[in-house]
Formats: sequence, C-alpha cells, structure tokens
Amino acid sequence: MDVVVAVGGWEHECCGPSYERGQVVDVACVVVTTQDGTTSLVETRHEIGVIWPIEHVRGRVVDVEVVHEDGTAQPVLRIPDGSALCGFGEDDGHLEDPWTGEVVLGSHHDFRVTVRVPGNHAPGPPSPYRD
Repeated sequence: MDVVVAVGGWEHECCGPSYERGQVVDVACVVVTTQDGTTSLVETRHEIGVIWPIEHVRGRVVDVEVVHEDGTAQPVLRIPDGSALCGFGEDDGHLEDPWTGEVVLGSHHDFRVTVRVPGNHAPGPPSPYRD
C-alpha cells in the first residue's frame, strides 16, 4: 500500500532529513483533517501544540515530488535536508529530475513523499487518508 506524506515548511527547513527514492523511512506524521472532511498526513519533527493525532509511516520511498506554487507536482530524485534547502551545509540543496539529472527550478519548499508500507494496509487503525 502506498501512503502519501506532505513534507515541507518551517519544520523541514529547521531540521528535516533528506528523502530519496528507495530509502527506508520511519516518518512521524500529523493526521490533519480539514473542515471539508479531507484527511492528510504531514511530516512533523516537533509536534508543538499538536491537536491532531500522530502516526508513524514506515516503509520504502517510491516517489518524491516538489509541489509548485500553482499546485502542480513534479518528480524529483530527492528532497535535500532542511539545512541544505536553506543554503547551509555541504549539500548544495538543488532539486533534480530523477530521469534526466536536470536541475528543477523553483524556490517552493513543499513536497510529497510516497511511502510503500508493507502488507495490505498501513500500520494503525483504518484511516481515510490511505490509498
């Protein structure tokens, strides 16, 4: 089963790890339900003032996308860690097309990571945010 996790914002820029296709991960996520009833998973590193449930998504990364400001998504090879995205550290923080190696332009730091979890369903109770 594939589970999509939103990654980005100040929490990822602060201390978020890199994510790469094929990597095995354990991502702590806030389960967010909006007023219209849709539910999504958002990576959390701090859980400060969280009013939503926390769930871990464990599995292998099968897709990584940057979400542009207009809402369109583009596949990328990896998401650099937060400090690299902000221009610090040894990693240059660029985003790269997974098939051509070309640099993906844009400064938007919102991403989607698709994690393939083992078995027929994701860990935890049944949830509407899972495929």
